[in-house]
Amino acid sequence: MAQNPFYVYALKDPRQKPAKPFYIGKGTGNRAWEHQTRIDDSIKGKVIHEIHEAGLDVLHTVISDNLTEEQALKIEAELISAFGIASHGGLLTNKVRPNPENISKKVKVNIPNGCYEKAQMGLELLKSAVMELAKANPSGIKNSDAAKYLGLQSDYGGGSKDYLSYSILGILMKDGRITRNDKKKHKANSE
Repeated sequence: MAQNPFYVYALKDPRQKPAKPFYIGKGTGNRAWEHQTRIDDSIKGKVIHEIHEAGLDVLHTVISDNLTEEQALKIEAELISAFGIASHGGLLTNKVRPNPENISKKVKVNIPNGCYEKAQMGLELLKSAVMELAKANPSGIKNSDAAKYLGLQSDYGGGSKDYLSYSILGILMKDGRITRNDKKKHKANSE
């Protein structure tokens, strides 16, 4: 059975009992957790900052997974509509209420059968290689080390070249297998 890479998630405020959602989104990979690592100046970012200031972590709930992009967009739109956005008296910090009639126009990528599975098998091999490199270097490794010594450097002419190794390190950190220290080195956790 083919796996679809999209999911719909909620970010919840643990300061409220029960925790209430303050943001609904759709994504793939680490998207739900990226909001805490890249806090912006939006209302959502301010809520995340306040939660951290209170010594707490944002709660993440994957509401539905194994979705196509179109399915994820529809569920996201329905949930945002149900909870409402703060600028219109609702609960959520989302900036925009999605228009369900435009969803099919937004989906522009056709994912061939088996493509997602191949990518996930390759990702498992890459994660294993990065873990071996981290374990062999107890003082830690930098992203540039993973990119350089595992042949993951890109020759892309843009500004940020080594996103692949950053992505792998980020996934391993989310999985609790690697920790980043204050010197921006990544150390393998004991498994």
